Amino acid sequence: MAVRVLIVEDNPVARSFLARVVRESFSDVIGVSEAGDLESARRSLGILGSGAHAHAATTEVYKLILVDLELPDGNGLELLAELAQHAATKIVTTLYSDDEHLFPALQCGADGYLLKEDRFEVLVEELQKIVRGQPPLSPAIARRLLSHFRQGESASAPAPLTSGFAPGDFTPTTSPGKLAPMAPPDPDFSRLTPRESEVLTYLSKGFTIKEIAGLMGIKWFTVNDHIKAIYRKLNVSSRAEAAVLASKQGLV
Repeated sequence: MAVRVLIVEDNPVARSFLARVVRESFSDVIGVSEAGDLESARRSLGILGSGAHAHAATTEVYKLILVDLELPDGNGLELLAELAQHAATKIVTTLYSDDEHLFPALQCGADGYLLKEDRFEVLVEELQKIVRGQPPLSPAIARRLLSHFRQGESASAPAPLTSGFAPGDFTPTTSPGKLAPMAPPDPDFSRLTPRESEVLTYLSKGFTIKEIAGLMGIKWFTVNDHIKAIYRKLNVSSRAEAAVLASKQGLV
């Protein structure tokens, strides 16, 4: 069955990377559309309005939608909420593996959760799980969910994920109410993930983005996204400001 895919991601290099992942995962994709912000995504989906007032103005159907959580004009959670009645399978593609991002995304209707910094082959393998009716989950996310349920917190966790696809919707290339935007966090180093702290350390020591990517074994655009998250969480707007805070914390 021929299908269309929409990728909602503000980083053009990441969009291109995810498009390659999609085409490698399925042999019957007839079109991959891209949107760099919420407004473009809504236009592509034919959505009028936003939040609780959003409704589809066209019948164009995407079978698969990849959604970044942090977009220039809003939060990806808003789009997930607006797509609650949409037949597409909705997969979050993000850098954030913490509970504060994971569980709200699942509660807003995400059918899977993938980390963009995973290897190309891992992302392909996870997306292909759709064909078998399984939710695509990055290994780190699967471990986090397992740990969460083992701790006996299932009462507060979202319902188990299920794929929105029938088995024949995709053919793998290989066998088998409006949410309020997140409030800006206080400049608190405890909010940084371990990866972000590592990036901040290298950044404060004067390494370039490409050098940091090489040292950490990740892609340069992933480093760039980490830096954006660091600036937002620490309420800074430059490398110099971030370096000053890092020095006060003894990171350099």
